[in-house]
Amino acid sequence: MTQAGRYLALAERLADAAGEIIRPYFRADLDIERKADESPVTIADREAEQAMRAIIEAQCPDHGIRGEEFPAKAGSGEWHWILDPIDGTKLFITGIPLFGTLIALSRNGKPVIGVVDQPISGERWMGGMDGAATFNGTAIKTNRRDTLAGANLFTTSLNDYHPGQARAFARLSAATALTRQGTDCYAFAMLAMGFVDIVTETNLNEWDMAAHVPVIENAGGIITDWQGEPLRFDGQVKIETAIACANPALHAQALALLQG
Repeated sequence: MTQAGRYLALAERLADAAGEIIRPYFRADLDIERKADESPVTIADREAEQAMRAIIEAQCPDHGIRGEEFPAKAGSGEWHWILDPIDGTKLFITGIPLFGTLIALSRNGKPVIGVVDQPISGERWMGGMDGAATFNGTAIKTNRRDTLAGANLFTTSLNDYHPGQARAFARLSAATALTRQGTDCYAFAMLAMGFVDIVTETNLNEWDMAAHVPVIENAGGIITDWQGEPLRFDGQVKIETAIACANPALHAQALALLQG
């Protein structure tokens, strides 16, 4: 097996392990804790990340690891895993199966493998080093719609936007056909499949976005910040803004409105 194939298989193994832990906790009576930023966390988040970290450390002990729930492991080379065991914990604790496990492998700060796994519905989106993007093993492509007037726009919550960002989002929303909130990572997966055209977010961490980059880019889409610059995945943790678009034409039009 090639190195690319080995790492992609390992990423799938991580998703399988996380799903085995998460499923019994879904719609169960859980204690909900609040982190320093007031975001919720559960035993499912922590146990799933621990399981993934244990597998990585056994299989690739020199690889770095950055995850949402535990301190970073530096590693000794160019490879880093970036993990979010449950992206959309608010959805998870309210019994809505639109959350996901996000797994990325970056090489020198560039995500080259991404897995978005929905462990309740059994849906899995993947982007690999071979340039392919798949949904449950079938190739996927983004939508080729190239005008904002017919596009649909998603974001998680406008509560995350500061006033200037909210005004920029309002300009973009007014130019599109449909705006919806509340789907966290699931909107990015639907963009990769061709059902969603634009997703914008603010106030993110690396683990919120890294897995989406190989999936969406390999499917034909584009992800940047609101200035059109590539997102950074070099341990800085915070990502102020992000926009994913189904194609470069939509991306250029959306950026023009976001920038005023």
